[in-house]
Amino acid sequence: MTAAAARPWDLFDTAHQTYLRWAGIPIEYDVRPHLAAVGRIAAIETWKIADAELQAKALALREQARAAADDEGLDALLPNVFAVARDASARLLGMRPFDVQMAAGVALHQGKLAQMATGEGKTLVAVAPAILNALTGRGVHIFTANDYLARRDAEWMGPVYRFFGLEVAFVVQGMTAEERRAAYAADVTYVTAKEAGFDFLRDHTAQDAGRVVVRRPRHYVIVDEADFILIDEARVPLVIAGATPGLDIDHRRLAALARELRRGADYDADEYQRTVVLTEAGFRHAGRLLGVRLDRPDQNLLLSAVHVALHAEVLLARDRDYIVRDGRVELVDEFTGRVAENRRWPHGIQPAVEAKEDVAIRAEGRILGSIPVQHFVRLYPKIAGMTATAVPAASEFDLFFDLTTAVFPPHRPCVRVDEGDEVFTHRAAKTAALLEEIARVHASGRPILVGTASVRESEELAALLHEQGVTCQVLNARHDEREARIVAQAGTLGAVTISTNMAGRGTDIVLGAGDARMRERVVGLGGLYVIGTNRHESRRIDDQLRGRSGRQGDPGASRFFISLHDDLIQRYGVMGLIPKAHRPTPRAGSVEDPVVRREVARAQRIIEGQNFDIRRTLWKYSQMVDEQRRMVYERRQAWLFDEADPDVCAEGAPEHYRALVEAAGADAVRRAEQQLAMHLLDRAWSDHLALIEDIREGIHLQRLGGKEPLTEFSRQIIDAFADMMDRVDAETIETFKRLRADGGEIDLTRVGVGGSTATWTYLVNDNPFSTLGTSLLASRSLTYSAGILALAYWPVTVVPATVTFIRRLLQRRSRRRTIDDGEASP
Repeated sequence: MTAAAARPWDLFDTAHQTYLRWAGIPIEYDVRPHLAAVGRIAAIETWKIADAELQAKALALREQARAAADDEGLDALLPNVFAVARDASARLLGMRPFDVQMAAGVALHQGKLAQMATGEGKTLVAVAPAILNALTGRGVHIFTANDYLARRDAEWMGPVYRFFGLEVAFVVQGMTAEERRAAYAADVTYVTAKEAGFDFLRDHTAQDAGRVVVRRPRHYVIVDEADFILIDEARVPLVIAGATPGLDIDHRRLAALARELRRGADYDADEYQRTVVLTEAGFRHAGRLLGVRLDRPDQNLLLSAVHVALHAEVLLARDRDYIVRDGRVELVDEFTGRVAENRRWPHGIQPAVEAKEDVAIRAEGRILGSIPVQHFVRLYPKIAGMTATAVPAASEFDLFFDLTTAVFPPHRPCVRVDEGDEVFTHRAAKTAALLEEIARVHASGRPILVGTASVRESEELAALLHEQGVTCQVLNARHDEREARIVAQAGTLGAVTISTNMAGRGTDIVLGAGDARMRERVVGLGGLYVIGTNRHESRRIDDQLRGRSGRQGDPGASRFFISLHDDLIQRYGVMGLIPKAHRPTPRAGSVEDPVVRREVARAQRIIEGQNFDIRRTLWKYSQMVDEQRRMVYERRQAWLFDEADPDVCAEGAPEHYRALVEAAGADAVRRAEQQLAMHLLDRAWSDHLALIEDIREGIHLQRLGGKEPLTEFSRQIIDAFADMMDRVDAETIETFKRLRADGGEIDLTRVGVGGSTATWTYLVNDNPFSTLGTSLLASRSLTYSAGILALAYWPVTVVPATVTFIRRLLQRRSRRRTIDDGEASP
């Protein structure tokens, strides 16, 4: 039994700190320079000034900030701005920021990542640096973890911003383009990274400058829950899609087929390795059921679709990977246990799951543009962030975002008691112990928060507790709209709350829920007791769960109950790390062997390292794509805002150009050329994104020829990009020749420009079909060699690559026919 440390540097043993410094990972444990700045702020005695005089001082600071040309000029204003903001917060909100909060705000202004313990008031910390940077008129964005927090924080902190004459707004899902435009024009905008990223993509597919919602260049962003947004969700691409003719695949028929195939006879599957492969007998059986020969070349698409349907049936589980709500399949985020709004699986997997669940099958569409959150955030010249769990990912923050992590001590010492793990040999023993522990603690009235790994587990546990007469609140992906209210009540006397992972992140759990007498009783019982039912792939998620207890010096405790049959243990072959002499035999009680606990903890660190390697590799592969995206978008925006001309039609088709000018005027021809060039560039970029995925699917095979995959990938997409740009110019000229001016106006619809502009946005979930290259990197077993693993993954990686390639090829041919026929292209 160990009490959580009072100081942040006590949270990590000396050896770990020494390693971090030796490895050159920028972590600031000494925050005295930031606290020195707080001393200069405190010397400005704004508390003596009347309200009207204080506001006059705030407005005068705004005028001074507008004259500041750079951060150096703002640095000189920082003490006064922070002092006024501090006193304004006390007067308007009833909250006066502590010294450590002000120090963290200084770090945010300096473009650093502030690690602060949960419950330390990070929402308030962001206000002063946001005001200082917004006073220049360049705008500040604050990224929150969800829409609820974006609205709540903007409304909650709004009075302080308005005290300085600043406008504050928020952007949430469902707002109109006009509402979004007004929100982004505000001085401070609260928004999720996803919504901001989707608006970025929509703006770069707009055919009219008037449709653009973000008019001002991006300047400064503060990322709340930075590890969740910048690490956990950073590699999930944001996607904007448009309608396209669908492929001739009967998903419902294939879903029925998948249900008829028998495991062990028709296919082999491994849920932990995420593989499912038809056997020879299954191959023939599926062909007989479909009435075709699946070995014929013209049936490749059907064969691939069979594998996709089988994957959806066998490996993707309802109430674990997704839920069905209001007639729709909605994916569950593995990190939070909440519904991932607008997220879809790619390459036919989504409609296969929809057919499996017998709900409406939505069109997949054609990807018009995409960008990972990681690259979108890097569009901001100045980035800062806050989180309670930054140190484990400090090297990633430094590598990907050039962010230095500054670790701040809590305002009050943390006295939470973090118990050692309870390890069991099998799930039944763990469940029995969980029920016994919850019933025992609940009988005393002490509040309990239980963190589970999935929707199904949370509901099964709640049902078992109900049978024992224990009433509990269940917070999971089915009830995310109520999560803040439920979590806020988790500290009341006798409360039992079952939560999936990090639901309710950003919402304080106040002991007694504001009732002073109840708070005393809860404190006397030891505060909130947090129980984790599984270890996560990331220690950060486990630490976030622990951190729901023991906030602001409150008492509390945490403990994890795990079994050697948990998904994490099985999926990564952790048992292989435990020496044979220490591998326990099945028993009802917990395993007391410290070697077992040590190896489970070590495995978690190894898994974190592997996942970091995956993210680093994906980063390398995405760097060149991001550079090409920048080049395309810069060219497109120059045309959109009439800052440049394509300059190809006048030279490539001079006679036709002159004829159109005579018939419609130079301005109309110029605009028509810009519209045409944007349309063809968009189409070419969409095809280029698809080609990049095709190349990436098979790039690992280059290693078999003695070539470096990353080098070959870069070479191929560079060549393809050059060809694409040349092709856009050539197609622009050829299509321009087909333009006609009827009645003095140029009709672009006859060449396929205009027509339907319907688009939709979504996130692409990590592809359940891992490519062979990724499989080699992220060995799902900690004991298997990469070579053996590659052979194990071969069947499941070839088939998805085939279906992806054929699907895209047919879609391109369909689009080409549409353009050639002169119809409006979506």
